Amino acid sequence: DASMKLHFLGSASSFPTPKRGVSGSVLQHDDGNAWLFDCGEGTQIQIQKVAVSRQKINKVFITHLHGDHLFGLPGLMCTISSSLAEEALKKGRPIIDIYGPQGLRRFLYNAFSLSRSPLIFHYRVHELVPVKEQYPDDWNEWEVDHSGPAACHPSELPGLMINASCGSNSKVHWKLFDDEKWCVIAGWIHHRVPSYGYILKQKERPGTLDKTKLLDLGLPPGPAYGHLKSGKTVTLEDGSIITPDMVMGEPIPGRTLAILGDTNDASPITHLISSCDVLVHEATHDDTLIEKAVEFGHSTPSMAVQIAKKVNAKTLLLNHFSQRYGHVTEDSKSEESVAILEEQALAASKGTSINVQCVDDLYVFELPLPSRHNNTI
Repeated sequence: DASMKLHFLGSASSFPTPKRGVSGSVLQHDDGNAWLFDCGEGTQIQIQKVAVSRQKINKVFITHLHGDHLFGLPGLMCTISSSLAEEALKKGRPIIDIYGPQGLRRFLYNAFSLSRSPLIFHYRVHELVPVKEQYPDDWNEWEVDHSGPAACHPSELPGLMINASCGSNSKVHWKLFDDEKWCVIAGWIHHRVPSYGYILKQKERPGTLDKTKLLDLGLPPGPAYGHLKSGKTVTLEDGSIITPDMVMGEPIPGRTLAILGDTNDASPITHLISSCDVLVHEATHDDTLIEKAVEFGHSTPSMAVQIAKKVNAKTLLLNHFSQRYGHVTEDSKSEESVAILEEQALAASKGTSINVQCVDDLYVFELPLPSRHNNTI
């Protein structure tokens, strides 16, 4: 069973520099497929530096429409199109599903249409319709049309308009999809524009076969193992029956990730997460600059830790650092570095078991596999 990996393509806020890219991360699944979260300018350069095939990206999630999370997407999609080539088309035209705030479809339509960019694959944009709480007071002072165009781009298939669903506690969430492997929902968080966090819940998988039990029951390795794994009953030559529950281990629990966009208060999303394996949260400024952070819609390390505590996160990965914080490895220790942010997060998480880390560009977080017994296959 291959592991699941989260690749961070950029860790900077606002703009890319020679040393650091802006927001973009890729979840690489066990089966090789990849989901992209945000796509700031330069993402397609960064993705060439990691062991992820851009042709494997079949879902994209945009947290909000600020440029440092979005400006790289048209370019990346055009590059994916040109690199897919004819081989991929023999299996049929691939489809990329794109999720993000209302306005994303118009942005992509205009970018592809004005640049006359044909795409070899199909794409669909599923837009999350914000609720009134997401808009700042001055939102309507600048009138912008967020509605999608009437026509589709030649490579576009119609997507969904996803309205908020109301839970029994009268709090809202957006249902993106629910298939045999994953349930993905979104919740809103406070920022200067509508901003979302994506919650990815992996479904429980069947347990593994216990080799010792199988041999004790007189069943040597062979096709019967496959039948039992797929939930079928096996009859032995002497007529005795082996059912899957006799030889299968405990089901393998799924993993939960929460990947949040920019925010100065993520509390509106916490009711959707009772616990999670990984929380990705921004920490733009250090704790001494909390007023500046909040004014511009951002968080500090201590603020991120508070959210991690609320959602029982096992691991908290911090990203989206202001350019004022240099790399930890730089010789000039007199300058501020990301080490300050990590120290503050560690101090705030003292007394908890949360694994806290500031990510760097190209950092890979490997999601631990749920524990298995040595005797299973």
